[in-house]
Amino acid sequence: MAAFVRVSGPPNSNFLVGYPGISATLPRIEGKVEIRPLTGISAPVAISLVRICLQRRETIHPSAESIAKKHLGTPRRETTDVVGKELLLFRCPAGRESESVVLMDLPFVLFIPFGRGGEEINRRIPPASLQLPSRIAETFYELVVTVQQGQEQKKFAFPVPLQRYDTLSTFGMYNRPEAAEKTSDHLVTLGISLPRWSYGPLDPVSVYIKLSPNPDWMNKAKKVMIQKITIGIEEEITFNPEGDEPTKKVNRIAKHTQQVGVKMPEAGYFTNLGLVFPSKELRDPEGIIRRGKAAFPMYSVSSFTTTGTLYKIEFFLIIKAHMSGARDIVLRQPIVVCPLDQQDCKEEMDAIEQAAKD
Repeated sequence: MAAFVRVSGPPNSNFLVGYPGISATLPRIEGKVEIRPLTGISAPVAISLVRICLQRRETIHPSAESIAKKHLGTPRRETTDVVGKELLLFRCPAGRESESVVLMDLPFVLFIPFGRGGEEINRRIPPASLQLPSRIAETFYELVVTVQQGQEQKKFAFPVPLQRYDTLSTFGMYNRPEAAEKTSDHLVTLGISLPRWSYGPLDPVSVYIKLSPNPDWMNKAKKVMIQKITIGIEEEITFNPEGDEPTKKVNRIAKHTQQVGVKMPEAGYFTNLGLVFPSKELRDPEGIIRRGKAAFPMYSVSSFTTTGTLYKIEFFLIIKAHMSGARDIVLRQPIVVCPLDQQDCKEEMDAIEQAAKD
């Protein structure tokens, strides 16, 4: 007799308890495995063993965006890892092949690693669930229940969306100013200062910019014409970052240009530039939010800062000073992108503080 297997979470709440990435909240998955007869209600099923684990699956297919490359390029690559440890929930007594079961509920708690205890794969904080457009890269999680009936073993998979909370823009470490400088031909130095460096959808991105002449070459530097200054945000996806041949794909996701048209002043040129971090519209033209996929949370950004086994996504703020009489200067400053905006981050911070106290 075949078994019907289902995983259910705690009443009126999600499987996921706590906040992955925040160790003080003890992130974990709680629930129970329910086993019933597949047909009828009174015919018992023979159960020998029941196990459960959280499984992470990652796939990449860099050529998936182009129909021609999709068929001619390298095939989709996939990797599967167990997150944390597999739990043994039931084993029939020694000497017996199986136990007759009409109804069985097996509670479980699977702890999600929070980054302490070394760099082994199963101790690292698992990356958030994410699916990029055209499925060029994706990470998703499943609760996998293994049920053994005599000599026959079956696996049942249930999708679980997982988010990370250690990149919230309201954390103090992201609100310390960051500064950087760059020069290209010793005539002019481009300096920038960022008041904060973690951003979410529709968050304002502002940067303080200073162009300084070299005092040792002042006469030559004063002839430099500052034509325009460009600020942009780039998404850099690295496929196979830990492999022999990593490949990179760079997308410009936002850009703003300020026309200047002045000669370099002796004291330097100062300005503030800004743009709004782009967001993805979740509603269709009729204003309805469609049901998302069970394995992936609905994000207001197309991607965010994350690192997996097969791919990693990084973001850079690009500041370019266009000049005549001197070489253009391009400065690339790494930033962190969070799937939540500033207001949502503040609300989550309050909930995280409460969860840590509890």
